[in-house]
Amino acid sequence: MVGPALERLRSAGIRVDVAETRYPGHGSELVRAAYRAGQRQFLAVGGDGTSYEIVNGLFPGAENGAQAGERPRLAFLPLGTGNSFLRDFTDAGAEESARALLEGRSRPCDVLRMTHKGGVIHYINLLSMGFTADVASLTNRRFKSLGEFGYLLGVLLCLLRLRRRAFPLRVDEDSEWHRRRCLFLTFSNSKFTGGTMLIAPQADTSDGLIEFVRWGPISRLGLMVNLHRLYDGSHVGHPLAERRAARRIEFDLEGPVDVMVDGEVLTLECRALDVLPAAIQVAI
Repeated sequence: MVGPALERLRSAGIRVDVAETRYPGHGSELVRAAYRAGQRQFLAVGGDGTSYEIVNGLFPGAENGAQAGERPRLAFLPLGTGNSFLRDFTDAGAEESARALLEGRSRPCDVLRMTHKGGVIHYINLLSMGFTADVASLTNRRFKSLGEFGYLLGVLLCLLRLRRRAFPLRVDEDSEWHRRRCLFLTFSNSKFTGGTMLIAPQADTSDGLIEFVRWGPISRLGLMVNLHRLYDGSHVGHPLAERRAARRIEFDLEGPVDVMVDGEVLTLECRALDVLPAAIQVAI
């Protein structure tokens, strides 16, 4: 499947140099070296995790260039299981992505930056804590090969052992820390996660803002009754839900927590989250 797609691009006169990853994080290493060598255009062949590795190979090295108007360009051949980021723009998947490449179409996209105790990570889709991270962790560990059905299995199993925790944080210029227990927190650049879950229906990839969605300590029965609302975005209207568009979020966590970021599950002691406005161009 990858070969014919690449050959179609080459036959249209687009030069494609292939670099295969061999282990987690290798994509970031390859991109970092290529960027230092002068490469500014990259093609993610895979899913959200592949894009995540490319973005973290580009940044923080590309920050100065982005501020000066020299944004790296990221294109996609979405062959992964989720491909959540692209759903903001099209349902046509690889076909529309290839057409964008052939036509030279691109648009600016924000990059979100999470500073944590061990360093910094960057992403273009979503970072979440709580239930959504629990689901992603379980799905990646046991059901990843099943695609969207595997994600649904992860949701159902996490529902059975439902946990509601506090993730203390402060948004923008708020004077007080928010320490209420909740089901989950999400910090989005784009709308979707898990393939078709419309977790942040008001997110905009180029508005220079973090779309913050929080769902309070809903009961197990309440979640079961309202679970479908996560797929049409109506959950943000639930009495226990809230959403804000923010420029900066600070965290006051007692230690590391599991986070799901662009399809990857990490354990981080989060410190602060902010935005690099229009830091890359995406071909779509």
